[in-house]
Amino acid sequence: MTTILVLNGPNLGRLGTREPEVYGSESLADIRDSLAGVVPSDVEIDLRQSDDEAELIGWIHEAVDRKLPVVLNPAAFTHYSYALRDAAAQLKQAGVPLVEVHLSNPHTRESFRHTSVISGVATGVIAGFGSDSYRMAVEWVLRHA
Repeated sequence: MTTILVLNGPNLGRLGTREPEVYGSESLADIRDSLAGVVPSDVEIDLRQSDDEAELIGWIHEAVDRKLPVVLNPAAFTHYSYALRDAAAQLKQAGVPLVEVHLSNPHTRESFRHTSVISGVATGVIAGFGSDSYRMAVEWVLRHA
């Protein structure tokens, strides 16, 4: 393994300024820098964000083809994107780890956030630990991929 894809869905490009009481005050750049500090020098963190469902699906297809482990924060797509779920299922079929992450704990929030269409095809789910959710996911990937 030389690369871990860390994919982020809609509105996560606004981290640090968007509802910091829910999502924290760290930006995606801060999270990328933090993750770079936990991986060995021969492992690259490729952190990407898109508000576009099709772009996220394309990145997951890339991960399938390249056999790259994925840490995915699907954001709002968590709850209704069957297209993203079907792409993520291809990771499972290919034996490629997928860890779903969330900064907040969706189960303590509005009821529409309680269901994830992604979780059923993910290797595991980490939620509610702020940016540490990403770190825990990357550490798991390093140990198991």
